[in-house]
Formats: sequence, C-alpha cells, structure tokens
Amino acid sequence: MELLRHWAQLGVDAGLLSDSFSYVFMVNAIVAALLLGPLLGGLGTLVIAKRLAFFSEAVGHAALTGIALGVLLGEPPENPFIGLFSFCMIFALLLHFVRNRTNVPYDTLVGVFLALALAVGAALLMYVARKINIHMLENVLFGSILTVTDQDLWVLAISCGLIILLLIPTFNRILLTCISPDIARIRGYRTNFYDYLFVIMITLVTIASVKIVGAVLVGALLLIPGATARLLTKNMGSFVLLSSLLATISCVIGTILPMELKLPIPSGAAIIIVAATFFLIATCYRIVRKG
Repeated sequence: MELLRHWAQLGVDAGLLSDSFSYVFMVNAIVAALLLGPLLGGLGTLVIAKRLAFFSEAVGHAALTGIALGVLLGEPPENPFIGLFSFCMIFALLLHFVRNRTNVPYDTLVGVFLALALAVGAALLMYVARKINIHMLENVLFGSILTVTDQDLWVLAISCGLIILLLIPTFNRILLTCISPDIARIRGYRTNFYDYLFVIMITLVTIASVKIVGAVLVGALLLIPGATARLLTKNMGSFVLLSSLLATISCVIGTILPMELKLPIPSGAAIIIVAATFFLIATCYRIVRKG
C-alpha cells in the first residue's frame, strides 16, 4: 500500500492527479473500489440468472445484528469481524436451507428473515448503544468508502481472492445450475452443492462490501450493473465483462465525485446513483433502438 500511495503522490506532484489523491484515505478508497467493483459485477450476473436479487439485501441487513453481537462479545466496535461474519454466514445458510425445504414463496421467506434480522439487530443495539458511535451505524447502513483502513483492505483482498478461487473453476456449473437445474442434474452436477457454494460466495462479498457500499445498498450494486449489461448484450461472456466493467466504473466515479465536488453524499449512495444512471441510459438506448 505504501508503494501505491507513493505513486499517487508522484501523480499529484506531476499534475496528473488531483490533490485529493495525496490523502491516504483516498488511495485506500480507490483500491477498495477496484477490488470490489469487478467482483460485484461478475457475481451480479449469476444473481440475476438465479433470481436472488433480494438475498444479498437480507444478508446486508443482517450485518446490523452481526455487528451488535460482535460488540457484545467484546470485539472492537469499529471492526467486529467475527460477529459480523459468523452471524451473516449462519443467517444466509439457514435462509437457503429453509427455502429448499418449504413451499413458502422465496420473496416471502426473504421478507420474514429480513424482518427478523432487523428486529433482533435493533433490540441488541439498545444494549451496545453506549459503545457504538452513531456515525459508525450510518457507515454500516449507507457505506463510507473513505473510512476504509489498511485492515479493511486486507480483509477485502482476502475475501476477493477466496471468492475468485472458488468462482473461476465453478462458474459454468453454477450458471447451468441457475439456468436449468434439471439439465445440471442429468449431467451429474451436484446442484445442492453449487447452490450452497454460490450462497457462501454472495455472503462473503456482501460482508466485505458492507462498510464500503452499505448494508442498505449492497444488493443494488450486485443487481444494477448486471441489469444494465443485460440490456446491452445477449452474449454471456460480454454480459459478465460488461457488468464487471460497469460496477468498477460506478465504484470509482462514485468515490471520486463527492470528494472532488465536495458533496455531502455517502459514498455508497453516490456509487448506486452512478450505477443507476448507467441503467437509465441503457434503458433509453434500448427503447430508442427498438422504436
């Protein structure tokens, strides 16, 4: 990281970068955006194919309960990683387990789990209110990429590396399981295994994204770039690449613009606004083209 900061400072001194890049938090924010954008965009294509748009929303909101549990167990309020990771992973796996063994519509089931997670989180936060700064909760809800620390970057890098190692060799099988589970079973694929593997990957990236994009908005960044790419291409390879590119551009622009223009907008909100703008442009282009 020190080398990247040194290069950024050289760019500032040479007039190639704005003065804001001389700050450590700005360099950290850009690195986080470049790590997170491609991963969210790539996984978003599978989220759309599997119709799990609201699953990551539920996991993101469960982060509040995980943070409260971590603080109650004695973790530092700024980085309660064990409580956050443990609760969100158990929450996601339990939700998927119940989904596979009941006839309750999926959106209804997500709504029930989401409401339960928020209720438990709100109740627990009452006990830890004295230990938690209210601004930290705002960061969890709406994201604050400019407060990303070196430790956060290491957690994000490890999470991204693990997800990539899992995703690259299994992407086609997970995709086939999403599109046609029956054909996947005929080919001998263990569909339940790939379903749970995908749930674990979505949970990992959601947990890693909470501080950057925010619990309320992380699901949107998984969904919107993929939806935009879907409007512009029908080829699966182009779909994945374009979704990853749009997510990365949204993260970078959403990070830089509020800082450069001195806008009092949370980074998570700015990122989603940029992504939604791309979606609206793609929608208008598609309408005009059809017309």
